[in-house]
Amino acid sequence: MDRSSIAEDFEELLNVGIALSSVHDLERLLDLILQEARRLTRADAGTLYLVRDSKLIFKVSQCQSLSDRLGEGRMRQVYQSYEMPISRESIAGYAALTKKVLNISNVKEIPEEAPYRYNRSWDERAGYSTQSMMVVPMLNREDKVVGVFQLINALSIGGVVPFLAEYEKLASSLASQAAVAIENAELTEDLKQAHLDTIFRLGVAAEYRDKETANHIKRMSNYCASIAESLGWSKEAVNMTLWSSLMHDVGKLGIPDAILQKPGRLTPEERRIMEYHTIIGGNILRGSEAAVLKQSRIIALTHHERFDGTGYPRGLKGEAIPVEGRITIMADVFDALSSRRVYKSAFSEEEVLCIMGEGRGSIFDPIILDKFLSRLEAVREIQRRYGEREEDLDKFRSLDYLIIEEEEERKKA
Repeated sequence: MDRSSIAEDFEELLNVGIALSSVHDLERLLDLILQEARRLTRADAGTLYLVRDSKLIFKVSQCQSLSDRLGEGRMRQVYQSYEMPISRESIAGYAALTKKVLNISNVKEIPEEAPYRYNRSWDERAGYSTQSMMVVPMLNREDKVVGVFQLINALSIGGVVPFLAEYEKLASSLASQAAVAIENAELTEDLKQAHLDTIFRLGVAAEYRDKETANHIKRMSNYCASIAESLGWSKEAVNMTLWSSLMHDVGKLGIPDAILQKPGRLTPEERRIMEYHTIIGGNILRGSEAAVLKQSRIIALTHHERFDGTGYPRGLKGEAIPVEGRITIMADVFDALSSRRVYKSAFSEEEVLCIMGEGRGSIFDPIILDKFLSRLEAVREIQRRYGEREEDLDKFRSLDYLIIEEEEERKKA
């Protein structure tokens, strides 16, 4: 390899560093890191691990020759998610512990006295033949190992060759940039999760006042996400629906307890005040520039609009109702009918589906109703996962439960 080629690679490395710093989604970032590491070192394949609690967690896999032979989707299925302890026995573990690059000409010729061993099981399962390998620890500014990437089978004219020694410095430089980018992405992800957790807890606060449980909004929001998925929405749009629907009843925070918790039928005046929770929710969420809160506001305002125009607060009809509102009313009504509460028993699934069928075209958008009914098995799984237990109906008001839960959190920490 001539010096001009090496200089070009390091110039390209600067461009890669700029690209990595602009990606804040962790999954996309890890995929990009491995892709660029393979490109700069002419590697056919690679895997990437992150360090978590003295373990290596497998995160990303790529293999060009397997993709060409099996297709991208089938290739990714060959790689199974797993974790392993950081020890000197595995090649990736050895690189993580020593913080040094391993450049192995042929994994099948590793000397017996070497402290690490190559695990052939993946090759056997995938019908692949690993020969050369470069394993690179990703070190942050404090010289702490953030993760490890393995580059497999350097390619040249004529087939697989050992990785050039010149690539070790190149890969190490990329690994340092990658470590910083990963930590920044994880910080962004932590902030995002804190933001979403706040949304969830505000949604729980509204349900708590109405004698509901957190499981209600978990089920309802997952029903919404399932419907969005059935409509062919992108993963990002589905997740947005999952989170924004949590806030559908946030306006109940402004409704008096005497009305919100009244066990009997509401008077016309009480009903008018109760219906005002949609407006209150819209006002609580008004003015935010966050996309999830903008969509939450649409849902809060429109999740009681009916397809025939007899809903509230604006009496919107048909497709004039935002699709997010048409989805949410479906999920909310289904859960209200099928769930037990302290003041009522649950209807059977047969009864619930009969009632919802009667609402076709009046309460519910027929297309969305059909999409919902086509995914009943997924709905049942959500019910099983977030079903109410006997203690769920009382635990929000129980000081003993709070003390036990805090003790469990301390043990985890």
